[in-house]
Amino acid sequence: MTSWMLAESGRSRAAPFAARFESVGACLPAHRVTTQELMASTRHRTRIDLERLTGIKAHRVCGPDETSLSLATAAAQDCLRRSRYTGADLDMVISASITRYVDGTTHRFEPPLSATIKEAIGAPAATSFDLSNACAGMLSGVLILDDFIRRGAIRRGMVVSGERITGLGTNAAHDIHNVLSFQLASLTLGDAGAAVIVDRAPEGTEGITLASFTTLADHSRLCLGLPAMHRPGARMFTRARKIHQVAMAEGPPLIEEVLAQVGTPLSAIDWLIPHQTSVRAIEAGERALAATTGAHPRHVVVTVDELGNSASTTLFVALHHHLSEGRFGRGDKILLLSVASGLEIGVVLFVMDELEATHGHVH
Repeated sequence: MTSWMLAESGRSRAAPFAARFESVGACLPAHRVTTQELMASTRHRTRIDLERLTGIKAHRVCGPDETSLSLATAAAQDCLRRSRYTGADLDMVISASITRYVDGTTHRFEPPLSATIKEAIGAPAATSFDLSNACAGMLSGVLILDDFIRRGAIRRGMVVSGERITGLGTNAAHDIHNVLSFQLASLTLGDAGAAVIVDRAPEGTEGITLASFTTLADHSRLCLGLPAMHRPGARMFTRARKIHQVAMAEGPPLIEEVLAQVGTPLSAIDWLIPHQTSVRAIEAGERALAATTGAHPRHVVVTVDELGNSASTTLFVALHHHLSEGRFGRGDKILLLSVASGLEIGVVLFVMDELEATHGHVH
């Protein structure tokens, strides 16, 4: 039986404090590669119209000197420039990258990336650790910070990730023959860094009202990452159609259930920010949610069309983008929805506060 972990609301839980998003940072590589250019690089000239299949027009791709670590560090620095805090004020730093490239194709596990990032941002005293939870990594970090802050164990922390993940697409381009290839999803990826500071919400501020995860573990082998045997880096094998079917069938009832626990129907959501797999998948997911709940959110955020699927960073890259464009209003209810390999389904519901006004104030 599937159940939600830590599905608690700020109004009903006994914890003495609430948490909120204090600032958001991002780092996007300057180099832009169109989907047409990417498909032209495939070894077997597949003639697959990936742009039509996915709605993805372009991807951001790292240059030769950019790494997972450099993207994460730059995003963390951008986050602090938008914050009232300095690195020294942080009690905890969590790195949530899937990719851990620090130099070329060197994939580093020890020392943890979080240790290097916290030194780079001037937070040497912060507790730090790395976690990996596929594309749900950053939202998993938010879940942890939310719990620590609500209990009063810490006052503030940062979750950060840098994904130099388009190497999976480079390797897939050598192997793909047709649209049924299990590596096709690798061609939808984009590189990016993102960071978010979560702190104790001021008295009377709603902040994060729900942070919850559940796992559909029967489907854990639908997406697997393996070393590339004859080339640098890795390869990813994804049964994309099956994942889509499972997500469409099992996701909406679970999302409806957890929202009901905090008394917030989908119709009360002003902005839904889903994991950015493809435009077509997001549109199908919205239809499936509507069929189950009989309701729609007011707005659905889409950035994957120009940025690609940037893995664990995708939700906060999208949040950063819309904050920068001034799309949100104070009091808006925003639902972050992660659907990740595992299969992981994570939701964070929060109420927009002064972040919509302070985001543009770079120090």
